[in-house]
Amino acid sequence: MTKEEFDSISDTIPKEPGVYQFIDKNEKILYVGKAKNLKNRVFSYFNGQKHQMNKTRVMLKHARRVEVTVVDSESDAFLLENTLIKKFQPRYNVNLKDGKSYTYLCIKNERFPRVFFTRRLIKDGSTYFGPYTSKWRAKVLLDLIKDLFPLRTCNYHLSQENIEAGKFKVCLEYHIKNCNGPCVDLEPEDEYLERIEQVKNILRGHFKPVRDHLLCEMNKAAADLDFERAQRWKDKMVAFEDYQGKSTVANINLKDVDVFSVDIDREEALVHYMKVINGAVINTFVAEIALKIAEDPEDILSFAIPRIREKFNSQAPEILVPIPIEIADASTKITVPKIGDKKKLLELSEKNITLFKLQKRREEMNRKGKVSHAERIIKTLQDDLQMDELPFHIECFDNSNIQGSHPVAACVVFKNAKPAKKDYRHYNIKTVKGPDDFASMEEVVFRRYRRLIEEGEDLPQLVIIDGGKGQLSAAMKSIEQLGLQDKITVIGIAKRLEEIFFPGDSIPLYINKKSESLKLIQQLRNEAHRFAITFHRLKRSQRFTSTELTDIKGIGKKTAEKLLLHFKSVTRLRAASQEEIEEVAGAKTYSLLRDYFDKKAAEVVESDQDESGA
Repeated sequence: MTKEEFDSISDTIPKEPGVYQFIDKNEKILYVGKAKNLKNRVFSYFNGQKHQMNKTRVMLKHARRVEVTVVDSESDAFLLENTLIKKFQPRYNVNLKDGKSYTYLCIKNERFPRVFFTRRLIKDGSTYFGPYTSKWRAKVLLDLIKDLFPLRTCNYHLSQENIEAGKFKVCLEYHIKNCNGPCVDLEPEDEYLERIEQVKNILRGHFKPVRDHLLCEMNKAAADLDFERAQRWKDKMVAFEDYQGKSTVANINLKDVDVFSVDIDREEALVHYMKVINGAVINTFVAEIALKIAEDPEDILSFAIPRIREKFNSQAPEILVPIPIEIADASTKITVPKIGDKKKLLELSEKNITLFKLQKRREEMNRKGKVSHAERIIKTLQDDLQMDELPFHIECFDNSNIQGSHPVAACVVFKNAKPAKKDYRHYNIKTVKGPDDFASMEEVVFRRYRRLIEEGEDLPQLVIIDGGKGQLSAAMKSIEQLGLQDKITVIGIAKRLEEIFFPGDSIPLYINKKSESLKLIQQLRNEAHRFAITFHRLKRSQRFTSTELTDIKGIGKKTAEKLLLHFKSVTRLRAASQEEIEEVAGAKTYSLLRDYFDKKAAEVVESDQDESGA
């Protein structure tokens, strides 16, 4: 969509809050955004900003029209925007990079519950705390819990019936004082559950009830004159207070708050989250957000905060942020602190996001210094072809036939810039008659990717068609029929000038002849050609080496091979005696052969008589 096209409709866009959508020629939504002033916001895309991101320009190039929806308030616009993004998942809207599996602490839903690490959330009534982005921090918590409260680690089914039946014995954990032996009825269930409640308080960050519990147990032991037990409780309280002192970063009067800060680069944004309960930071998280087009900090925070709070199941009534924002939950208080402990918390979050960014940049520099030869080639290929994804998985197709005879095709597969020969495939052309390379390519590409889709296999990032615009267009018919045009990059390579063609573009791309990426494409093309030619030769040789013996009814391929192996040729077989043939293949085979040879001889004599009579 050009500025001229926008100017022609700009008078129809109101200066009211609402949602705007950029839509392409196929009526597919490319981007959804919200605005206080729709006209000003949409106009900002066409005011010729030089710092505009390249992806924004690409999105506008593909857009054919803009559609707006007016609502009563910016909050309503946020709700509508959120609904549309979830429903349509537009290509150019931001998305959280959340492919990791984080650690949780699980309190199992069972009699005498266990507490342990897990990365899987199972809906069985168990209680999960997390996710913890640092497993080290989760381990510190779990070690503290084990030090303070003896809990079982076995996976026995501790029903009252099993315990009374004496099915279990105490283990080493009992003897080293890590467990009180509930498996042999040495500990009442109510006392065990009381400790589990204190474990939950620690994991929620509610430290005061835990400290009161430890102090009460210590005083109780002292009142019973059991000073050794009282000392153990005192040691546990000292360990707990040491952990609490390291965890607390602000005044305990702060209650429960969520703290967010944001940092935006050209290609991505970072949102740092701190979960604070009673003045203690009990969890932190950094969300990496891939920017598809330019976004304001307010939009990034409005997008990320609800999702992060949902991920961490946060019910904090107050959110601390560096700039004013709007979120859909009107019951949550948004605060931009200027002074005091809340300001210190926000500064701590901003400091952490700066440190994370520096650390990430250093890691990227280290990776670049250690980048492998294959990774460098793949990255160069991505840049040369202007692909959105790195082409770790590439496939190349080629046809082979001689004037339409024995038409075959081949597909070779490269992964991480190296041949994956176990994934190579060759094809007999089934639906095409005569020498039609275009139709053959269309058939093979369709068969290949229909099968991958049906079997749930991974699709390649790049497909190379050996041939020019004709073969590429034929392949694209199958790609579009399968709905893969937006999921796979497809190119054609013409042999004469090593021209690279893209679908729908008549102007070829010329890659530097010395480029590693062109050499990789040529290697794929040559490998596909070799694989196809080898298969074609095999098919021809199978045809040319077939014997007339297999045309005799009653004689199979194995019998024919046995006879030829012994007699070396059909001529020698014809001259062999009955005893020799029966010794090799039996009397029945001799009878079939003699009838066949006699019939052939009679046909030859009859043919000679016809010729002499003529």
